[in-house]
Amino acid sequence: MAELEALEFGKSDFVLLDEVNMEQFMENLKLRFEMGRIYTFIGEVVVSVNPYREMDIYGKEAISAYRGRELYENPPHLYAVADAAYKAMKRRAKDTCIVISGESGAGKTEASKYIMQYIAAITNPSQREEVESVKNVLLKSNCVLEAFGNAKTNRNDNSSRFGKYMDINFSFSGDPTGGHINNYLLEKVRTFCFTTGNRSVKTVRTALKVIGFSEDEIESIYRVLATILLLGNIQFGTEEEIVQVEGDGEVVSHIAELTSTQPQQVEKALLFRTVATGGGDVIEKGHSEQEACFGREAFSKALYERLFGWIVGRINSVIEVKDYNPMLHGKNTVIGVLDIYGFEIFDNNSFEQFCINYCNEKLQQLFIELILRQEQEEYEREGVAWQHIEYFNNQIIVDLVEQNHKGILSMLDEACLSGGRVTDTVCLDSMSSRLAQHPHYTDRKVGAPADKTMEFQKHFRIRHYAGDVTYSVEGFLDKNKDLLFQDFKRLMFNSTNPVLKDMWPDGGLSITEVTKRPQTAASLFKNSIVALVDKLSCKEPYYVRCVKPNEMKSPVLFDAARCQHQVAYLGLLENVRVRRAGFAYRQGYSRFLLRYKMTCEYTWPNHLMATDREAVEAIVTQHGFQDDVAYGHTKLFVRSPRSLFSLEQERAALIPILVLFLQKVWRGALARKRCRQLRAVYAIMGCYRKHKLKAHFLEVERRLANARNMADYGRGVEWPLPPAALAQFHDITVTWWAHQVVKRIPPSEVSEVRAKVAALGALDGARKAWGVGRPWERDYLANARDCPETSSSFLRVSKELKTRDQFGLVLFSGLCRKVNRFNKSTDRAVLITDKHLYKLEPRKQYKVLKRTPLDQVSPRDTHTYMYTHAYIHTHTHTYIHSHGIPVPQEGEKVKVALF
Repeated sequence: MAELEALEFGKSDFVLLDEVNMEQFMENLKLRFEMGRIYTFIGEVVVSVNPYREMDIYGKEAISAYRGRELYENPPHLYAVADAAYKAMKRRAKDTCIVISGESGAGKTEASKYIMQYIAAITNPSQREEVESVKNVLLKSNCVLEAFGNAKTNRNDNSSRFGKYMDINFSFSGDPTGGHINNYLLEKVRTFCFTTGNRSVKTVRTALKVIGFSEDEIESIYRVLATILLLGNIQFGTEEEIVQVEGDGEVVSHIAELTSTQPQQVEKALLFRTVATGGGDVIEKGHSEQEACFGREAFSKALYERLFGWIVGRINSVIEVKDYNPMLHGKNTVIGVLDIYGFEIFDNNSFEQFCINYCNEKLQQLFIELILRQEQEEYEREGVAWQHIEYFNNQIIVDLVEQNHKGILSMLDEACLSGGRVTDTVCLDSMSSRLAQHPHYTDRKVGAPADKTMEFQKHFRIRHYAGDVTYSVEGFLDKNKDLLFQDFKRLMFNSTNPVLKDMWPDGGLSITEVTKRPQTAASLFKNSIVALVDKLSCKEPYYVRCVKPNEMKSPVLFDAARCQHQVAYLGLLENVRVRRAGFAYRQGYSRFLLRYKMTCEYTWPNHLMATDREAVEAIVTQHGFQDDVAYGHTKLFVRSPRSLFSLEQERAALIPILVLFLQKVWRGALARKRCRQLRAVYAIMGCYRKHKLKAHFLEVERRLANARNMADYGRGVEWPLPPAALAQFHDITVTWWAHQVVKRIPPSEVSEVRAKVAALGALDGARKAWGVGRPWERDYLANARDCPETSSSFLRVSKELKTRDQFGLVLFSGLCRKVNRFNKSTDRAVLITDKHLYKLEPRKQYKVLKRTPLDQVSPRDTHTYMYTHAYIHTHTHTYIHSHGIPVPQEGEKVKVALF
């Protein structure tokens, strides 16, 4: 069962109507059209209403939604039918066909293109190049055939003027391998409509190239089209009872150039006809002005028909399956797509409408037979009793048209082949006398002498299955005959253009060899339609019935009377009745159970019965419509739609409850899954942290393993960067390690180390060298290594001062620079003892310039020096602490009066 759309969209399947009558059918069709639902099912048949606007229902998302799904799993759509035909072909190796019918402007060609696009989209998942090439040719062939076979009419902008049947061949894996196109009854009277069509020449040329047409072939095509147009410019006149081409012959020369023939031969073919006498002699007979015009028109139509037939044949030569071997390649299956003209009733119905309506009679007969046959076979297959339904058998109408020796087509052929002058009126009289008693034939002479809607000796009427159609007999015989003179055929065959020569193979016969009359158009058409029906009858059919909503091409107007007429002649209501004759709905037990099991307590969420059939019986029994169903071997058959609707209504009421329940269960499942994931994450994080800690300790151990034996006790070893969790521990460990290193320093070196550490904090980065790498000796002026030239002089002065001032220890001596307030500098020497601070002149044998007791040092002197806490620690740390002098704070600038 298709997912039923909301009630405001109407019934998605006409079989589910409460009552099968025209009023309810039309009401449902109109409602769905107005709500933008242009597709509706009748069982497996799709009814399509032309929306006359672009609709966003054919993209990749729609293709994905319908791909591989059963026919009733989604709302009605062309894709559903296309996928059903493709699945039947692929799964069961069954040849299938999709028959698209409807009147001109109902959207048949567009429907066939969407079906082709869908099949192309779902095939060749491996993107094989040869398969893609076949798909491109099949799709581009639509464009080319539309360009040459469609025309703008007073009823449709892009009307198909020919019937098309395309077989698409598939490999055993379901990929397209080729195809074949058959065309039926090209309407030659519209030969000039190609130039007024709305597809660009560039698009057509591109499509021709993709298919495989060469540049010469494309050029020849346009030459033929130009020839057809120029033939319409030729006018004839009579001078001295001789018919001539009017003008200076420029048009004839141009035609000769385009067709690669001689101007004299073109003019001769237009003005003369070559005939053979009974004795075998050949004579040339001049045309009358009327015969020349008739020959010109016949030649134009024949050129167009031959061109179209050649194009179709050329496409077939490209897309037909080549080198196929069933033993190597497996079974070759086929999907056929029939896009053919629908039943037509115009104000003036001529020979073309007669043939088209005959074709639709044949297809309708096939449609009814196949539908009834499928129904009957399914009931027999499922073991369900079925009462035969009476239906209108249009075989009587088909026989009226095609029966040998008695049908209208046979009468037309007899009239065309008989000797003497037989006119359309004479033919109509013959039909009137021989068909006077037929219940489906009438004219003004027999059956309806008082009916003024028909004219004497002009009209006849056939009561078709779709309604009465009045035909005008004028032109029937001419259109049925092959009136093209042999001279034109020989003219084209003798062209130096190989494409034109290929289009006219029958022109190779001489006039004496042409003895048998060619088949009439009616005979050719009848044979092709009979062959088509035979071809379709051996395939599993799927149908698309197209309806034209209005004549104004409006996306909002629904002409009820116009649509009702189409519904009648398409046999849609009859199709519903046939479908409803037995059972309106049928579905496999498993699928029925899957959809409705929530409506029964014994089947939800899963049943415990032996078979799905027993579970379905439980559902039916609980709802009380067991008398309205039949049980087949694999399917349940429901007779009344009301029973199905009661199930649907209960299901619709339960869906929100089930959705909430499923949401609750699903959210719980997601929460539990999230919890398990978090636990797993935390476990992984814990293990990872342990791994990082262990790895850090191992790396520290590796790097410092030999620290005890290093000269600097591992001070030069770079410690690894610790994890964040070990940052504090790392600081503590480094401090502990430093303590272990410091413990090894001899007590005699402790004071010097402390001084260097203090200097490190103050001078690191500020000076390139501050003596950290050497021992600090304090009395640098007495050291011969630091002052080799003046050390002896300083020692002498130092001894003299020690004797005079009685100090016991030299704390520091060294060179410095004095800077006054005028920024003038002078070299000086400083000597600090345990009692005094001396300022010396190094250039005068260290002459004492000033002596200051340490306890009198204060910031009153104008000659000051700037020192930092670290500097004082460096040079006077021990003495300052021992004498109780206050130590400045780190970074604080102090003025120390030297003198």
